[in-house]
Amino acid sequence: MNSLSRRTFLKQSALAAGSLALVSGTRSSAQVLGANNRLRIAVAGLRGRGKAHIANWLEQPGVEIAYLIDPDQQVLDGALKSLQETLAGKSNCKGVADYRRALEDPTLDAISIATPNHWHSLMTIRAAQAGKHVYVEKPMSHDVAEGRSVVAAQKKYGVVIQHGTQQRSSEKVAGLHEAIQAGKWGKLKIAYGYCCKPRESIGFKPVSAPPAHLDWNLWRGPAQIRDYHANLVHYNWHWFWATGNGDMNNQGTHELDVARWALEPRLTHPVRVMALGGRFKWDDQGETPNTMFGIGEYPNGQYAFFNVRNVNYEGYLRQVENEYYFEDGGKIVRNVYYPRGSSTGEKVDVPPGKVTPGGNWGAFIAACRAGKPEMANGNALDAHNSSVLGHLMNNSYRLGKKVPFNSKAGRFGDNAEAHEHFMKLHAIMRDGVGVPEDGAEYIVGPWLTFDPKTERHTGEYRNEANALLQDPHSPGFEVPAPNKV
Repeated sequence: MNSLSRRTFLKQSALAAGSLALVSGTRSSAQVLGANNRLRIAVAGLRGRGKAHIANWLEQPGVEIAYLIDPDQQVLDGALKSLQETLAGKSNCKGVADYRRALEDPTLDAISIATPNHWHSLMTIRAAQAGKHVYVEKPMSHDVAEGRSVVAAQKKYGVVIQHGTQQRSSEKVAGLHEAIQAGKWGKLKIAYGYCCKPRESIGFKPVSAPPAHLDWNLWRGPAQIRDYHANLVHYNWHWFWATGNGDMNNQGTHELDVARWALEPRLTHPVRVMALGGRFKWDDQGETPNTMFGIGEYPNGQYAFFNVRNVNYEGYLRQVENEYYFEDGGKIVRNVYYPRGSSTGEKVDVPPGKVTPGGNWGAFIAACRAGKPEMANGNALDAHNSSVLGHLMNNSYRLGKKVPFNSKAGRFGDNAEAHEHFMKLHAIMRDGVGVPEDGAEYIVGPWLTFDPKTERHTGEYRNEANALLQDPHSPGFEVPAPNKV
């Protein structure tokens, strides 16, 4: 399928949009496919990213979209119509509301998950149990415990699980990190990610009956949500804790993953985290912060910093990128290396790194055909480790207390770099956005200590923090523990 077909599908999709037994099984029955065999895939979640999934799978040779899945009948009907038009009526794709119906098909090879975050882990685990390979959007998990269960399921059933962090398929990024880890610029001290893209207030939507075309029970699934309101369906669920993870683990998962990828490869999780920020200016129904600065400290002394900044203003600087700071004072900013104290740098030029070729879509198909999970660009374990970093930062924020909006809000001890970068953010919010220092407040989270081996918090705040490691689930949609997958 050529790029014209992809563009045609996306255009047609936009125009056309107008409790069961759980699947389980033994070790993977997923087929190892020959190069000329079809790979039959299901796509779950058919708006936004789901449309991109469909369009990109259509471009992969030998791939058949066998099922489209969505609990919103209008969305499902529109996607089926667009697919039929794109394929000139030659599609045998079936539409179902419940993904478990697709997993029951022994001829299905894989599922591609673009649902809301609260569905990612359970759907991935059930697919693995049914012997299906999985391409799952970021973040792979909605909380820390879910992610560990996915890792256990991948190990037990041997399926391919690839995370929707596309930069894992970039030879350029892989080559940069290989050079950093080899010490080309000295020892890396801070890997910094930014998710600074403008968003708007979501306002308030009243509680109401769900529309007749939406299977509300299936949509909410594992999430303990009682009431429907229109800010949940179909995008703004990102900004509520029961369904989303804020921009830290939405768009930010990409840059969080890149930041963690640059650290020493043996590292898994930070030993300390904290975050501060707020939801400034909008005064709306959303719960997650639109402004955030987070820090993760690793046992070897390296740090991951992260910055979320969504409030638009005149002169807004969009930053969806990564920076690298070295112990000797050098830094890499926008692919230019600047030695300590110098405003003149040189463009970074490194050999391509090691990735499975084909881009993120082609690499996944290649891994499925070979039956080799290790070929995935962004496997289950890497996905878990990077998602956990964002979850822990979010959890510090969620345990935070309100303090006056001023330059004294940051509590970084003797970490001069953290103070410096927080002050840059504070100045933007004060002078650019116009947050008043005499009437606004930050939410400042505590420093949380974390044991990377047990994936549990220790020390002060451990009880409150450990309670946030796993969300409660609705009956019939429980995410199994690692030893129960």
